[in-house]
Amino acid sequence: MSRRKSAVKRPVPPDPRYDSQTVSKFMNVLMYQGKKSLSEGIFYKAMDLIEQRTGQPGVNVFKQALNNAKPTLEVKSRRVGGATYQVPVEVRPERRTALAMRWILEYSRSRSEKDMAERLAAELMLASKGEGNVIKKKEDTHRMAEANRAFAHYRW
Repeated sequence: MSRRKSAVKRPVPPDPRYDSQTVSKFMNVLMYQGKKSLSEGIFYKAMDLIEQRTGQPGVNVFKQALNNAKPTLEVKSRRVGGATYQVPVEVRPERRTALAMRWILEYSRSRSEKDMAERLAAELMLASKGEGNVIKKKEDTHRMAEANRAFAHYRW
């Protein structure tokens, strides 16, 4: 157990275009090697592509996709008497959002479109409809938690 004080949560400043902290946080997760202007460019280009293809505001599609990708349950390994059990636990709200963002980017990066903005736009549009790899990942996580419900009494 650490003897230091716990770290203070600093508020993330909202992004300039949509004035949203969620968007700003997503851009920070998207960023590589401190290149924030590049991640902003990718995100805003993806939003423009979504608006062209769907006719809806891009940020609404983004928020819908994020909500659809958020998991409510996950499994954590718990060691009890020499055996390791996968114990289902509920996910904290901040972690839900963080996992959803991470999964969206993971599956966007593994797509085959030409540039990152197109990949991100395609993955966000699928996730907002409740389809795609991100939703599959969420459902697999929930399925694993349901399958291990018998070990829920080992929750700590």
